[in-house]
Amino acid sequence: MSIRDERKQQSRQALLDAALALSTSGRSFSSISLREIARHVGLVPTAFYRHFQDMNELGLELVDQVALHLKGILHQLGQAYIYQPNTKTKISLDLFFQAVEHNPEPWVFLIAERWGGSEVIRHAIAREINFLIEDLANDLAQMETVKHIRNAQDLQVLANILINLSFTWAMTWMNMSRQFQDQARLEQQKQFKLQTITQVHLIFRGISNWDMVPTTAAESSRP
Repeated sequence: MSIRDERKQQSRQALLDAALALSTSGRSFSSISLREIARHVGLVPTAFYRHFQDMNELGLELVDQVALHLKGILHQLGQAYIYQPNTKTKISLDLFFQAVEHNPEPWVFLIAERWGGSEVIRHAIAREINFLIEDLANDLAQMETVKHIRNAQDLQVLANILINLSFTWAMTWMNMSRQFQDQARLEQQKQFKLQTITQVHLIFRGISNWDMVPTTAAESSRP
């Protein structure tokens, strides 16, 4: 890569980083203008168009980057599900919370923009979450404790529950860091970690005894 191309890539990434920082500082992505983003990185507004056609294009690339980051973390968390209930569950969850604390912005962005703001961004996030669910469902299919579940849709439901739980865990963890200080925060985090481990074990204890009985069309239509 030439020096010119490298500088162009750095400017492009700076715009993405600025958009992420601004959209996780208490504002929605749709409320941010390209002028603000350009000014944030010391560029004139016209320079924005050398990298992106409009804010939607920037937003879509930002969703891709955030989703890729979360995919790595959630894959690691998935190992906790696959290898539970031994000590790897606690280790994996510890690493998960460390990752959230070290880099909270991707979580804030995805969780906040998932339900509000730009329709284009919402749809892109929904698509990426579906990909995350599919990946986790494939990982779960390797587990001995779910070998008896042959219905792919049931595995999708399980993966959906776990992915959405991880978002709740991440947001709760970030809120505790803001609400509590010093020893009180450490105690709250300790108790919350124990709670998450219990949730994982309870879910898989139920899954190990899951026996899906096919329903008839008449039964499925009952209120």
